[in-house]
Amino acid sequence: MVALLAGFGISAVAIAPLAPDASQLPRRLVIENVEPAGMPAQLEALAQHDFSLRRSDISRGTDTAGSLLTRLGVVDSSAESFLRSDRTANLLLKGRGGKMVQAETRDDGALLELVARFPSDRAEHSKTHFTRLTLARINGQWQARLEAVPYATTLRLSNGIIRSSLFAATDEAGLPDAVSAQLAEIFSSEIDFHRELRKGDAFSVVYETLTADGEPVAWSDGAGRVVAAEFVSGGRAHHAVWFKPDDGKGGYFGLDGQSRRRAFLASPVAFSRITSGFAQRFHPLMQTWRKHLGVDYSAPTGTPVRSVGDGVVEFAGWQNGYGNVVQLQHGSDRETLYAHLSRIDVRKGQRIEQGQSLGAVGTTGWSTGPHLHFEFRVKGQHQDPLMIAKAAETVALDSASRQRFAEIVQGVRAKLQLAETVSPRHAQAD
Repeated sequence: MVALLAGFGISAVAIAPLAPDASQLPRRLVIENVEPAGMPAQLEALAQHDFSLRRSDISRGTDTAGSLLTRLGVVDSSAESFLRSDRTANLLLKGRGGKMVQAETRDDGALLELVARFPSDRAEHSKTHFTRLTLARINGQWQARLEAVPYATTLRLSNGIIRSSLFAATDEAGLPDAVSAQLAEIFSSEIDFHRELRKGDAFSVVYETLTADGEPVAWSDGAGRVVAAEFVSGGRAHHAVWFKPDDGKGGYFGLDGQSRRRAFLASPVAFSRITSGFAQRFHPLMQTWRKHLGVDYSAPTGTPVRSVGDGVVEFAGWQNGYGNVVQLQHGSDRETLYAHLSRIDVRKGQRIEQGQSLGAVGTTGWSTGPHLHFEFRVKGQHQDPLMIAKAAETVALDSASRQRFAEIVQGVRAKLQLAETVSPRHAQAD
């Protein structure tokens, strides 16, 4: 056997050199004139092939079936009639504009398929799913199909530097309003954005953008959840990472595993500015200096007012100079009061969760303009709400979740470092 294998080896060595050397093979150059067919012949050949066209547009609130299909290049009376008469198909024309519409037609304008994508009107799906409406001809008959489809998400990176205010900086960075509001909410219990923010403070953020069938959504601003953020204020870095423990609700945690969710929010109004803090002030109606036992937040009438903590409605109604008031009891010794409301959305005895809407900003009672007057009392004594929020307790991750959280933090650190150097203002992350 050894001798036989050795023979094969010798044969291989002997035969290999007999193969031709490619560099020695003859080469030949062929030049040939190619005459294209005449234009009539080309058009005739093209006409023998069927092809389809796709066109996309955004619906308008004033659209009719005819105007929308015309913009999409559709010339199909049966499709137009179906869009007007079918209850499901007609959802495309109802309500606000801003729906993403795509039409596929034959070369003569006849509609093959129409797909529309727009926000879900179901409360349980509003943040996680979009509605897909499909119009197609099946067995010669038009049919409309409605589906709830999950959003897909991609990550984007951005950064900004404070020059005047947080929201001016986020606008300059090109951040969607929803992301700006989340940033303010996440760090509000650690940073007083009204009194502690300084020129030169900076932030970096990693956030989700939503896509519907691969297309960035056209409604709202297409922004999803903030995944991670860093805020440097007064030389101190604050971090937040979104994480959902195995046995609890998702929330934001610091890099040390401490929850960013505190027992009380720093502000009952998401977008606002403080016009009168917890201090002495000159009362605009009484024309005297008085101690202000709460915080006034300036905001347009109708701005939602939310509960700063879990509690039970102790009072909901009219209270003289306070106008429309909601008063909540938080445990046995803490209570909050929300005054001058334009409307009240809760009732006495109702159990309330942190962040839940209580009503809206107004100018009822003794008020010189639309604002929210907010008070925090501990054992009947008025306290500075901003100080209470900062002192509120936090919760740490349990040991079972720490390992998974540590793995997430490693990836987040790299993305936040990249976000600090992003140029232009925001970019998509891989």
